Amino acid sequence: MAEAEFIKGNEAIAMGAIEAGCRFYFGYPITPQNDIPEYMSRHLPDVGGTFIQAESEIASINMLLGASSTGARAMTSSSSPGISLKQEGISYMCGSQIPGVIVNMSRSGPGLGGIDPSQGDYFQATRGGGHGDYRTIVLAPHSVQENYDLTMKAFDLADKYRNPVLILGDALLGQMKEPIRRRKYRKKEFPKDWTMTGAKGREKRLIKSLYLSEGELTDHNWMLNKKYQSMKREIMFETQFMEGAKLVVVAFGSVARILKSTVQMARDRGMKVGLFRPITLFPFPYAALDKISHSIKNFMALELNTGQMLEDLKLSVGHKKNQVDFYGRPPGSIPSPDELFNEIKKIYKKRIG
Repeated sequence: MAEAEFIKGNEAIAMGAIEAGCRFYFGYPITPQNDIPEYMSRHLPDVGGTFIQAESEIASINMLLGASSTGARAMTSSSSPGISLKQEGISYMCGSQIPGVIVNMSRSGPGLGGIDPSQGDYFQATRGGGHGDYRTIVLAPHSVQENYDLTMKAFDLADKYRNPVLILGDALLGQMKEPIRRRKYRKKEFPKDWTMTGAKGREKRLIKSLYLSEGELTDHNWMLNKKYQSMKREIMFETQFMEGAKLVVVAFGSVARILKSTVQMARDRGMKVGLFRPITLFPFPYAALDKISHSIKNFMALELNTGQMLEDLKLSVGHKKNQVDFYGRPPGSIPSPDELFNEIKKIYKKRIG
């Protein structure tokens, strides 16, 4: 087994990208994800890659579109308002079925907000974010190790589905340091008979998102929808302390990380609390939660926002006899395990006694 290395979260993402074969990076500086372009600018040239600091977020997403259309593995990263600027380009990539990896290490909002961790970009990430009827696979790491591992997986998923994949982290997961273990990456090969590599000696190819003939765009959108539905086979989640649970707390990313300590505290005090952590936010693990809800009737969403994943939880378990509670902490500071324990204790006493 490889020796552990003490690595910053943002750098783990960049390391995973390079090891997965990413050879083009386009971005623009914004806190708290600047370590990613800094790492890529330093290390991409060593493997024959290209780093470009674009003149804007809009330019960087369109450079990603261009590079990825050739079949190359490419990535961009930013933080909340920068991702907002990329939305038109992300929509074009989905409409044109062009893969690529996009990283959002979220900061506080709305507007300029601040640089504190936030989960306020959940709706933007899981509902498409830009114009049109489209989706991106969304992966939500909760540790530096997962920053590394899920970035490599993101490149495979992007090629598999010919679709952008979004990694949704936050300032906490990007700036913290933890030991990680590198692993040998085995690249998965997917057909790339659609790429723009020059038409000499073959029929020309066309990548587009403009469909003007009668019924053509309708057919295209239904084809895309079928692809998005097929992404359900990629659903990932983690459960802990579910045996005998009377209340299941549901969280993703950095909050789920804190909750692992909180739920242990609850169990130590005789409270039958379980933890469910979605790793794919799209596709969301509706069926897994629905199955749990037939034997457990009390759920609680905890998020660094005013209630976004809460809506998906309600869609999953919101049957007549189930109770769904919520504790939200809008960005500004990071909740402690004790704070979350106190909130869970209130709900547990109210629902279970």
